[in-house]
Amino acid sequence: MQRTTTGIRRNNRLGKATLCASVLTVAMFGLAGCKGGAAADNAEEKASGKGLVIGWSQRGISGSDWWKTLVEGGQAEAGKIGARLELLDANGDTVRQNADVQTLITKGVDVVVMNPNDPLGVGPSVQALKDAGIPVVTVNSSLDKSLVPDMFCYVAEDQEHTGSLAGETAAQKALEKFGVQGEIKLVGIGGFPGDVLSDLRFNGFMAGWNRVMDKHPGVTTVKLDTKYGEWKPDKALAPIRDVATANPDLKVIYSMSDVMHGGIVQGLQQAGLWGDGIIMASYDGGMGAIKEMVDDPKGPLQADASNQPWDQGAAAVRMALAAYNGDQAQCPDKTNYIETTVITPAEAPEYYVPTDTYVRAKN
Repeated sequence: MQRTTTGIRRNNRLGKATLCASVLTVAMFGLAGCKGGAAADNAEEKASGKGLVIGWSQRGISGSDWWKTLVEGGQAEAGKIGARLELLDANGDTVRQNADVQTLITKGVDVVVMNPNDPLGVGPSVQALKDAGIPVVTVNSSLDKSLVPDMFCYVAEDQEHTGSLAGETAAQKALEKFGVQGEIKLVGIGGFPGDVLSDLRFNGFMAGWNRVMDKHPGVTTVKLDTKYGEWKPDKALAPIRDVATANPDLKVIYSMSDVMHGGIVQGLQQAGLWGDGIIMASYDGGMGAIKEMVDDPKGPLQADASNQPWDQGAAAVRMALAAYNGDQAQCPDKTNYIETTVITPAEAPEYYVPTDTYVRAKN
């Protein structure tokens, strides 16, 4: 109707005759009706995913296979449902990410998936999306509590639960190797002191470990102070070498990220502990770690809890579609944890895919 009225006004300003204007009005009413039908059809298609435009604001991609896999999972799922992904990479810059979201709004995307660089710093973006009536789904990293009410859904792995899978498996392997009596020294290595990821992953690991060991009172667990390797292999080497040198009876190491694996192995080798007397558990499900278990099933690495970035990206797109449809039942608590797993040498051949960088859920 608005377009038709505008058309009449323009024709009147051009001095068209009343009859001509009437004929044009009738014609344009018919055209508007056609457009309305097309718009309705388009909306119906988008409700199924076809033609849906999803803006994806990624906090970073360069240098991270994990983030690259996350985005690839989203792109694959978008292609599957017939949606189109508009991807912008903030490259670790919150100011740039806020500008990227404004760009996506200007482009007229239907919904935005955001991997926030700063949980509070992206507040202007969340407000701008709210003002524009565009729902937002976060993935991998969530928003500050103050911004959560304006978010449709947060997609990630439950890090405590995933860590507990590694802890349970490591405990079972330890009982098999070291028996049900005696002392087991254990150390974890995370990113930075006080960082949330390290705390969640280690607390989860210990919860899983204790669930198993509580049934075996003959085993005493000696938990050494957590070490930190800044999520980098070169930074992990010295702390693990030092703790292994000081504790030659160390038996279990838990790495909170596969990224540090190479440095941990070197540190243990330099301390003379890498070998049959060690059980190692890790977190991430990186394909390099899976291959190590395939190649050396009796080696130190006996468990790798997978956080599955591909599956997180795919789930984020599914939640974006639910957000477009206003279907909050798909994410009732504003959190959607993907189902994760732990891979042992027995399962490693099944999960090993040379062309992938991280484990995916089995179909």
